Amino acid sequence: MKLYQSVKPVSYLKSHISEIIRQIGENHEPYIITHNGEAKAVVQDIKSYEETQESLAMLKILALSSASISRGDFKLAVEAFDDLDKQFKP
Repeated sequence: MKLYQSVKPVSYLKSHISEIIRQIGENHEPYIITHNGEAKAVVQDIKSYEETQESLAMLKILALSSASISRGDFKLAVEAFDDLDKQFKP
């Protein structure tokens, strides 16, 4: 479905909710819901939502890691393993 086809007013959502949920479940395409002519909400299937949240979490981890590296706040793998060996060897 093209994006322009998935933009619907809230009144359409109210009267066609079962159909919208069925379509979202089948094709995993979100609906943009408008109110007073402005986009206000997105309705999407739970699998797509979870995938989006996981992707955002990974991007956040990458951004935090990149910032740590830029600050020089890291340890080489060799050093980290040496420290672990010292901690766990008698």
